[in-house]
Amino acid sequence: METMKSPGRYARILLDYRFKRTFGTEGRQQLLKLFLEELIPERKIADLKYAPQEHINPFPDDKGIRVDVECTDTDGTRFVVEMQLAYQDFFYERALFNSSFAIQEQMESGESVYDFPAVYFIGILDFSIHKDTDRVLFRYDLRERESLEYMTDRIQYIFLELTNCRRALTPEATVLENFCYALHNMENLPDRPAGLEAELFRLLFESAEIATFTPQEKIKLEFDMRTERDLKNQIAYAKKEGREEGREEERIRIVENLRKLGISEEKIASAIEAK
Repeated sequence: METMKSPGRYARILLDYRFKRTFGTEGRQQLLKLFLEELIPERKIADLKYAPQEHINPFPDDKGIRVDVECTDTDGTRFVVEMQLAYQDFFYERALFNSSFAIQEQMESGESVYDFPAVYFIGILDFSIHKDTDRVLFRYDLRERESLEYMTDRIQYIFLELTNCRRALTPEATVLENFCYALHNMENLPDRPAGLEAELFRLLFESAEIATFTPQEKIKLEFDMRTERDLKNQIAYAKKEGREEGREEERIRIVENLRKLGISEEKIASAIEAK
């Protein structure tokens, strides 16, 4: 009989509610603030207040748009933070679409309908779009192509590619590179690595320590681990079947069945990526 691996000291915080627990619950604003200031050093964030994560979809019969974490600063600046475990088609377009809701909801905050505060869309990616580089941080904005003059600085996109952190824990590593390493490897670390003593890392590792979880959260963690194990077995079988000519549809069918059972895309993607 297959035995389930016991959890270590830290939980994997990139999945579902654990990501929201780490970055999106009351009392975690300081961790989120320090993280955002590393991403956007030109901004001095005064105080963060969490905003609703559900946005009404304007298209009939479509579900609402739900983001992982959304917060505002005292000047109205909005930060939308999303965790993505696996690449999807039209990835950048999806980010653009989701950020549009934060822009629309900001419009009432300015002196005129179009004088809305800035919106930053932050994507934390547990995969590489830019595979042949050690860069972890990629920033996009709207500028004129030749002069680089801003069309507007009210919307910016920031993506953090966790798996590019090849220089982490070296003397040359930046804070963000070490942060990417910690996020990507958290559940496999026995202790907080040497050199990660800054408050940002202290708060991050404290939030992921299983000993700090409530009894209900520990039960949920154990359930998630069992679910992920079962998903990996099903995905492994689907991939094996998919190697045979004409059987790729079997893999697709199994993934679709998992979706019908209510298994989140994060868990399905995690199982696929782990194989």
